[in-house]
Amino acid sequence: MTETVRIQRRREPSGAGGLLLALVIGVAVSVGIGVYGQLHQAAFFAFNVAGFSSGTSAKAWLATIAFLLAVVQVISAMIMYGRFGSWSPPWVSGLHRWSGRIAVLVTVPVAVHCLYALGFQHGEPRVLVHSLAGCFFYGMFVAKMLLLSRKNVPGWSLPVLGGLVFTGLTVLWLTSSVWFFSTSGLTF
Repeated sequence: MTETVRIQRRREPSGAGGLLLALVIGVAVSVGIGVYGQLHQAAFFAFNVAGFSSGTSAKAWLATIAFLLAVVQVISAMIMYGRFGSWSPPWVSGLHRWSGRIAVLVTVPVAVHCLYALGFQHGEPRVLVHSLAGCFFYGMFVAKMLLLSRKNVPGWSLPVLGGLVFTGLTVLWLTSSVWFFSTSGLTF
């Protein structure tokens, strides 16, 4: 007597299913960060980086560096997607990957300081928008990173999620660094 063994292959979610899964995980990250920030007792101090006069100054400058690197991200993505004609030097994809990696690494101390020292704030409109944008930025970043390794995702999904990540970072930068520089000057 022989038994037929049926081997079930692990199925990858379809393109739309993979996109939906990435978005659900991204939203869970956003909500998780927001809940942590709301429940965490603010310490009002987390770090100070050598060379900066305060943690707030360090955050403003690091966020500005991240924003400038995000601009490099948008331009390099547009080159890779052929938005500037067929010109696409071979090094542009490496520039895109590394500028993104560095941009996110630069945001980590800023996010840690915001979450640990301040938590999720909502006392005034600028601060509420900033808190929401921070949660949104990291959620969309996670969703985009999850889609990078998926096959069969809709072709529009990576540029749209990349645009959402850039939008979130832009709002963060406008509600923090630009505000800080306009009230305190370009101090280190």
